[in-house]
Amino acid sequence: MHENLVIVESPAKAKTIEKFLGKDYFVTSSMGHIRDLEKKDFGIDMENNYTPKYVVSPDKKKVVSELKKLAKDAQTVWIASDEDREGEAIAWHLKEVLKLKPEKTRRIVFHEITKDAILKAVQNPRPIDENLVNAQQARRVLDRIVGFEVSPVLWKKVKPSLSAGRVQSVAVRLLVEREREIINFKSKSSFRVTAVFLVPDKNGQTVELKAELKKRFETKDEAKAFLEKCKQAQFNIADIVTKPSKRTPAAPFTTSTLQQEASRKLGFSVSQTMSVAQRLYEAGKITYMRTDSVNLSSLAINTAQSKIVDSMGEKYHKLRQYKTKAKGAQEAHEAIRPTYIDQEEVSGSAQEKRLYELIWKRTIASQMADAELERTTINISISNCPELFQATGEVIKFDGFLRVYLESTDNEEENDDQSTLLPPVKENQELRAEQIQATERFTLKPPRYTEASLVKKLEEQGIGRPSTYAPTITTVQNRGYVVKEDRPGVEREYTQLTLTGSELKEALKTEITGAERSKLFPTDIGMVVNDFLIKYFDKIMDYRFTAKVEVEFDEVAGGKRIWNEVIDEFYKPFHKNVENALEVSERTNGERILGDDPKTGKPVSVKIGRYGPLAQLGETTEEGEKPQFASLRSGQHLETITLEEALDLFKLPRDLGEYEDKKVSVAIGRFGPYVRHDNKFVSLEKNVDDPYTIELDRAIELIEAKREKDRKALIKTFDEEPELQILNGRWGPYIKYKKKNFKIAKGTEAEKLTLEDCMKIIEEGPKPKRKKKK
Repeated sequence: MHENLVIVESPAKAKTIEKFLGKDYFVTSSMGHIRDLEKKDFGIDMENNYTPKYVVSPDKKKVVSELKKLAKDAQTVWIASDEDREGEAIAWHLKEVLKLKPEKTRRIVFHEITKDAILKAVQNPRPIDENLVNAQQARRVLDRIVGFEVSPVLWKKVKPSLSAGRVQSVAVRLLVEREREIINFKSKSSFRVTAVFLVPDKNGQTVELKAELKKRFETKDEAKAFLEKCKQAQFNIADIVTKPSKRTPAAPFTTSTLQQEASRKLGFSVSQTMSVAQRLYEAGKITYMRTDSVNLSSLAINTAQSKIVDSMGEKYHKLRQYKTKAKGAQEAHEAIRPTYIDQEEVSGSAQEKRLYELIWKRTIASQMADAELERTTINISISNCPELFQATGEVIKFDGFLRVYLESTDNEEENDDQSTLLPPVKENQELRAEQIQATERFTLKPPRYTEASLVKKLEEQGIGRPSTYAPTITTVQNRGYVVKEDRPGVEREYTQLTLTGSELKEALKTEITGAERSKLFPTDIGMVVNDFLIKYFDKIMDYRFTAKVEVEFDEVAGGKRIWNEVIDEFYKPFHKNVENALEVSERTNGERILGDDPKTGKPVSVKIGRYGPLAQLGETTEEGEKPQFASLRSGQHLETITLEEALDLFKLPRDLGEYEDKKVSVAIGRFGPYVRHDNKFVSLEKNVDDPYTIELDRAIELIEAKREKDRKALIKTFDEEPELQILNGRWGPYIKYKKKNFKIAKGTEAEKLTLEDCMKIIEEGPKPKRKKKK
């Protein structure tokens, strides 16, 4: 029997906390939520004020049983789940399921896992905050209603197995609208003029002064005419302007800014950042990682001051108090910071070390002095025209917080923040132009979202809260509405005019443009579903409405609104909307008519099919003629594919010739392009082989490579039992018998196994299936 039972959310946190509380306390874990809404009938009593119907999750029944025994034997039960709405809801569910008596139950919260914070929490218990519980309950119920009512409409009207979500569908809308901006974007070209002037430095050595013309020319003729003038022109320093400037450090991390910066600087996905941060928090290394606050405690500010002054000197320190600007900020009381700011490094995995270093640097930098800079602008006049060349340079006079940390941006076109030292020049000084170039440049299409910039946009729009960003971005990808990937750029020609001395040359050059790296792209099905939802469910797809709901949740959390009244206001008009959509909406598959096949006159269209986007040639006729179908290729989309590109798809399957007196053909199937030979299928190599251009010799290479792989996979067979094989698999040798796999113990020499040995292994049971990585 334990006098005090402490229940936390995770085993890692339990282990850390147990060190601080001593032998009178037994710390255990609920392993997160112990119950959730029923899956049948909404899990909500719609006739009884939207009362949730909760059930203990099947995988938590054993945990609940053990907690009940421990709680029954304990004198006092301390519920120490996280301090946000989810944590408060977990505390409430524990109280309800374990039937805890108020007089023996204490709710404690803390923002960091340190001895002082834990002991202080124990000394200051509080009741479970019903308002926070109701806010979480309202979110869960509303999201269940939207998902369970809208998804069946999508099954009937668009495609089976689709789903919708209140926040996720709005996030997809952002991506779809940006994609259409890009599709409709028309790039314009202009000519950017740069010059290299030669000037003496303070040692008399000739150095380069690079400058850019303040004007851009719309046409090549205008640029050429300007360069012709430059042949006879004299260049002089018109004026030199030097201005002091400063940079101020960014505020400490919130959930959103940590996700953005870890994406930019470390290449972490949003969910990866939250997973690593969770581990750091549970190990007591950082404060709570779900917060929209930028405040730092006085302890943190004082510790940072000591660290900065001791390691860098007094001039590098500046005390700063940050105020939270986020709408409805309520999730926590402090920014994300190291628990012990004097610790620059921590033990752990490589990911944990890198994320901790980022958090430490950002926190320290937030309490450091401004960086002092000097920006110099040199204007260069041209004797025979009014335009000016301009050279700029920035010199750091005092590095301040830049000694530790510089915030990244989402703007890929920005120049690196590097100091540029200009050579010494004086007004009216004559310059000699070594080279002047006019280079054709193109306007940039709107940038696609990264995970970081999408989080930023969601936060700006007031959509979701710190705890929702990661699951939202993960969900839209898991549903197949969005893909995160790299895409290669395309080759583009541009013109460059170069004036050297009095010689003007013109050259046509090429560059790769439009390459994408770790960007979020809406899929065809994502775009079709988005259009359907906007047409028939415009209210839930409205950014302002989604943000308004979040504000209402905040009001519930603050005790200003009753949660089921908020649900009722939403549900009645929403349900009528659902009924109307079922009645009046037409079935849609995103079909787009491209035109007619010039050879056959048959219509050509593209649409969403059972297994994804496809092209259709022809229609079903009364005579029984059926249309042909072909899957779209990777990189092709319903909204942008042309008639010619669609017709190319029907060139498959292609006959390549014969090998071993049997036909070899190539086609695209549900799982991608393949070669078929002797009723066997061999996949084409991704990013290497094109089914539209592959030749017989290459197909034979693939066939033989597959045969060699199969030969190496086969270790042993038995004539007495033809269905039994010993094979070499991805994770080592195993037995295959009657379509089932059986594990061979590590260290066993598979080739020496007899038939009797194999049958014994088979009797022990099949090889366990490996869990898919989430």
